[in-house]
Amino acid sequence: MNPPQSPIERLKVLINSSTPIVVMETVEEVRALTLVRTACSELSLAVFEWTIADGLVRSGSGVAAPPPVQARGTAPQGNSEADRLARAMLSSLGSDASAAPRTAMYNTADPVQALANLETMTIEAVFVLKDFHRHMDNPIVVRRLRDVGQKFSANRRTLVLTAPAIEMPPELASLVEFLDLPLPDRDRLRDIIRETYTRLAGTHTLKLQLDANGVDAMAANLRGLTEEAAERAISQTVVGRLALSPDCLTDVLDAKKALLKRSEMLEFVDATDNMASVGGLDNLKHWLQQRRGSWDDQARQFGLDPPKGVIILGVQGCGKSLCARAVAGEWKLPLVKFDTAAVYDKFIGETEKRIQKVFRVAEGLAPCVLWIDELEKVFAGSGPDSASADAGVSSRLLASFLSWMQERKPAVFVAATCNNVTVLPPELIRKGRFDELFFVDLPSAAERKQVFSIQLTKRKRNPADYDLDRAAAAAKGFSGAEIESAVQTALYAAFARKQELSTEDLLTALSSTVPLSITRAEEIAELRAWAKERAVWASAPEAKGERASE
Repeated sequence: MNPPQSPIERLKVLINSSTPIVVMETVEEVRALTLVRTACSELSLAVFEWTIADGLVRSGSGVAAPPPVQARGTAPQGNSEADRLARAMLSSLGSDASAAPRTAMYNTADPVQALANLETMTIEAVFVLKDFHRHMDNPIVVRRLRDVGQKFSANRRTLVLTAPAIEMPPELASLVEFLDLPLPDRDRLRDIIRETYTRLAGTHTLKLQLDANGVDAMAANLRGLTEEAAERAISQTVVGRLALSPDCLTDVLDAKKALLKRSEMLEFVDATDNMASVGGLDNLKHWLQQRRGSWDDQARQFGLDPPKGVIILGVQGCGKSLCARAVAGEWKLPLVKFDTAAVYDKFIGETEKRIQKVFRVAEGLAPCVLWIDELEKVFAGSGPDSASADAGVSSRLLASFLSWMQERKPAVFVAATCNNVTVLPPELIRKGRFDELFFVDLPSAAERKQVFSIQLTKRKRNPADYDLDRAAAAAKGFSGAEIESAVQTALYAAFARKQELSTEDLLTALSSTVPLSITRAEEIAELRAWAKERAVWASAPEAKGERASE
């Protein structure tokens, strides 16, 4: 299998194959323009840029003007007014275009008129239209774009549209190719660190206190950021500390967390818990332990693919979300939480773009754990009956997610939790998308004892000072969250009496609580019946048998 093309090679192929319109949806306008200039320099093509402020100007690529060409099947058009103006601009700037003043082609600030001029050009060149998404609601602009695209498909003339997001009208679909700018990999991030430090050292007195291993660690902390965002984070920490030092690693990680949070779709979560902080669930723990490190090069050489993910189904309050977080802590991987509400957008087409952005960022962070809490809230409405309710958005969202889960290569482990698996579409939970579906039941007596021990230790108490067998027996039918709440209630009571916490305080707190297993007994029974033959139980078999005998 051939390796994927780099963005610059892909762009050169698009230009050489007479692709009339290339869309680059990115916030990195400078990077996009640099990519176009580099590609055109290698192809000996001129570059023009358009903005509504300046009109059409010659880009500073330093490429001499090529001769006008004849479009296939048409009469020569090299003497049009637009061609003469373009040749005059190229000729006047010569080979040092970057040093010349920005001279705009006459009457091209208006987007409609600019496209009209471009339609008459036969000079082989690439024309970059910046922020053109703001004019796509004008039917005249769309018509002109279509006319220009049809003319440009005859030779090496290409329009490149750059914007954070562009909603392309359907009548342009056959003329458009999309070009993505991938997030930088670790090698590229290492180069950015060195380039940024070298640039700043020319104007600041800096100390270099980071060795090669430190640079690698900083590059790992920057994964998931765009090139511009990574450079900005590096610049700020280096200038702030006047050094490239170990402290900069924490700075760039904090900057990445803030950027992801502002994206309103992914949140960087501190993975401080591990599976030792989860009581019971030995079967799930063993499954995770077997897959630890399976994303490393050694595992790939052994023939292993990275695990795709798990769905953790179960009774509310039994530790599903804690398990999802603990996976990242156990494996020492970054943990990002997917905000399922923020991905939906009121504009048709934008929701699909948002989910694709989530996928790209998650892959840029790989290896990592992507946590999706309450999976049913995202895809419960994706059945055929929902198409009319949301214009098919949920169905398209599900299709995108299924395709990504099936085909992705980077090591992104999806840890999804679910309270009601019966509302999920069956194609989502079949093997090949997620590796396994685990069911988390109410804890057995032995597991309740572990939960009490963990909670007391967390609150600086020695579990050996308490009768945990009595407490576990009194907590029959309690979830892990309900046991934690009871411990907290007992601590409040002891603190109010100005006395140390006792076993009796725990028993009193338990006796004053009606657990979920009583208030929602029917729902839990139905959930257990569904999971009996369809899911792997997260607890060890002996715990399952012990629970059945209680």
